[in-house]
Amino acid sequence: MDGDALTPDALRELRAPRSYPAVSLTMPTHRRDPRSEQDGVRLRNLLAQGVRRLEADSDVSRTARGAVRQQLDRAVAEVDTRRSLDGLLILADSGEHSVWYLPRTVPEAVVLSDTYLTRNLVAATAQSHPYWVLGVSADRATLWSGGGESLHEHTGDGFPMTPPPSEWDVEREERVGDTPSTFRDEETRRFLRSVDSAVATVLARRPRPLYVVGLAPALALLEQAGDAATRQAAGRLVKGGFTEGPAPVLLRELRPLLDQHARRERTEVLARLDAAKSRRAFAAGLDEVWESVREKRVELVALEEHFNVTVRVDDGHLLPVEDAAVAWPDVRDDLVDELVEAALDSGAEVVFLPDGSLAERGRIAAVLRY
Repeated sequence: MDGDALTPDALRELRAPRSYPAVSLTMPTHRRDPRSEQDGVRLRNLLAQGVRRLEADSDVSRTARGAVRQQLDRAVAEVDTRRSLDGLLILADSGEHSVWYLPRTVPEAVVLSDTYLTRNLVAATAQSHPYWVLGVSADRATLWSGGGESLHEHTGDGFPMTPPPSEWDVEREERVGDTPSTFRDEETRRFLRSVDSAVATVLARRPRPLYVVGLAPALALLEQAGDAATRQAAGRLVKGGFTEGPAPVLLRELRPLLDQHARRERTEVLARLDAAKSRRAFAAGLDEVWESVREKRVELVALEEHFNVTVRVDDGHLLPVEDAAVAWPDVRDDLVDELVEAALDSGAEVVFLPDGSLAERGRIAAVLRY
């Protein structure tokens, strides 16, 4: 699965307690690179390491070991290296498995616990800048879920939507005596009001920037007929024929709007950081931000797209690992992902910015609530 498939319901399910052992395998991968051929070898080695861990754990019964091994084998067999991004996450217990392709590098690790490891998945999803796209016409509306280089149609929450057939038949033309203008017809207005209401429900459950796509009359009528949901769209693409995609073409047409929104977001976030610094509600650098997140004092965390660092914890503070060959105690090689997940769990906003945006702030900074 791609990271943008991580719905709140799916995340709650993944975080639910499970019968021990719930196995999480993570490893970095390569996108269409000669090194991607090595990913298959590394994955088999990682699987072997996981199997050895299962066999060596006296708390794992023979039955459970066999069931988990079967699920891991199935998961590894499903991995498609053609879909590889920057990281791979495999989750398996005695009854199920899932494979996630992540647009963010992750460490190579095997974790056995009574819950799945989700921090890498949560951080990768946040980094992909997820968004919604609403395609509208007079008689059809589709919703698309996007993030990073991925875009696919969202089928659920009432979408795709069409007007009730009884209101869109030949009898209407006979009653009126003529075909009314498509975008002035009251039935179209009612339909678009229902579309706006459905989008508002989706945004309430999964807040993301929304982009609307359609002909100018449809977009104008949608704005008039609806409430705040579509009026507050992050961008509008005035083109028809996209209610059915296809996704690659729609994504290409949206790219200027997505880039424009990213530039606007960067400017706004940097301004918020400057304002927070002036009123002394500001933290910068990994150590300061980590401490603030742990205290649940953070309103906004901003970090660079590829910021990642291996650290060790010493007396509650984070120190860089000076020598990777030394077996330092309490080393965290995905602490940035852990920080992102903790910040989101505390209700903070997390924004990834282009590399270099926070060079003078330690590559990560935060606006504090107090």
